[in-house]
Amino acid sequence: MEHQETAAIASADTTRIKKYSPSIRLWHWSNTVIITGSLLTVLVNSTVLKPWTNAQLIADKLKEKGINVSEDQTRSAAFVLSDKVWAIHTYLGYALVALLVFRIVIELCGLADKTLIGKIKAAKHSFLSTKENRIANRNEMLIKILYAMFYIMLIVMAITGLALAFSDDIPVLKHMHFIRDIHEFTMYLILGFIIIHIAGVFMGERKRHKGIVSDMINGGWV
Repeated sequence: MEHQETAAIASADTTRIKKYSPSIRLWHWSNTVIITGSLLTVLVNSTVLKPWTNAQLIADKLKEKGINVSEDQTRSAAFVLSDKVWAIHTYLGYALVALLVFRIVIELCGLADKTLIGKIKAAKHSFLSTKENRIANRNEMLIKILYAMFYIMLIVMAITGLALAFSDDIPVLKHMHFIRDIHEFTMYLILGFIIIHIAGVFMGERKRHKGIVSDMINGGWV
């Protein structure tokens, strides 16, 4: 009898599936690192290594030592460090594009009920067909739609980033100044999503969805 119960438990464990597959977890945490690094490079270049501010600082320090240099010379010196950080930003952008392609492949090759589109459809069906827990089902559907919008923002960020990276090689891109504006605006949208996401995870951990972070680390169980 005991043997049969043990076998039944083991059989039940084998039918359970992870909430998050290893590929999704790899993508999630890699994406987190890359986006964080990318945002940090923007922060550093817009504060500590801001070229126009540092150009004047370099000129003042050299003047104190009796060295007079032109504005173009100090500006060139100030842009050297800034350009190095932007180079890192570009490489992180390439990594972000690679991760985005990886995520699209996961979506296209995944099970129908585990893909983002499948989850959105399931959440919508639950909201429309179930009278109980209407607010919870509505919130779940809105969260899934928000994630879909995040992926769209990533696609826009990747396309505009690649356009900026290859603008020196493709002359027509160099004159499309709106690309940089779109890229920067999308960055702020992604930053806003990150803030909302972290706040949502924090609230979920304290209320109905405990273990969200650990589930994204070890996979969790459905």
